[in-house]
Amino acid sequence: MPLSHRAALLAICLIWAGNFLAAAVAVQALEAMTFTALRAAVVLVLLLPFLKPPARGQWLNLLTACWCMGALHFGLVFIALERSADISSIAILMQVYVPMSTLLAVLLLGERIGWRSTSAIALAFGGVLVVGLDPLVLAQLDVLGLVLASAFFLALGTIFMRRLSGVNVFGFQAWNALLSFVPLALLALATESPLTTIARIPISDPVWLALGYSAIGASIIGHGTFYWLVQRHEIQKVTPFLLLVPVLAVLLGMLAWGDRPGPRLLIGGALVILGVLWVTLRSRARQRLDGPAPAGDRAT
Repeated sequence: MPLSHRAALLAICLIWAGNFLAAAVAVQALEAMTFTALRAAVVLVLLLPFLKPPARGQWLNLLTACWCMGALHFGLVFIALERSADISSIAILMQVYVPMSTLLAVLLLGERIGWRSTSAIALAFGGVLVVGLDPLVLAQLDVLGLVLASAFFLALGTIFMRRLSGVNVFGFQAWNALLSFVPLALLALATESPLTTIARIPISDPVWLALGYSAIGASIIGHGTFYWLVQRHEIQKVTPFLLLVPVLAVLLGMLAWGDRPGPRLLIGGALVILGVLWVTLRSRARQRLDGPAPAGDRAT
């Protein structure tokens, strides 16, 4: 992999880590559903030219992947950020979507894993238990539940995305934004006061910069660049870099958000990341035996 491509991967990791901070800033001014709907609206407007019907037989995969990876995943994690006192625990716990994806692939796709992958999954979930014993996490168990539910829907959406064909990354993001915006906007109107809230926030407020960062930087630029890279390199060579995302998110949380992760959070986080790395390496070994993974199969 050329040095410029490695630099692009590191930039993507930093952008995605910064998205936790940007979303945390945004939900201080905008309620979670309102922010999530606005984020989807920005992505939809910018990617509208890519909105094309999928091939016949792909609608179920597209609808399920978009609803899981869009409205449900982002909606739940942004609610968690709205309620949470820190960013670090959310960034760490979200990584369990990787072992969740492996388990769902076994259950839904009939894939087989050995004892090494099973041990890696157990290690990652053991790390979740250690994180859950941290006093900060114990004080906000609702946040823990929201993040784990968000990770589950991201994992489930990833499974259906793997079954999706004939839709490129920008087309998928356009559909994701459209299919997410409608239920999120209706939910925001029913449970929040989006029009009143938006009207009282001045255009100079940092919340709009955070919204643009999340929609344009993390979603369009981040995912677009990642897809460009996996078209040029085997997926198993690219995905290990993504383990930098929670590490960078924890550092950003400490530097910019005032996070002070305790020893249980750090130890549990290390176990989660080690388990995710182990799962990733085992997947890489299997793909070497079975052949290259599809270019559209990605982890985010």
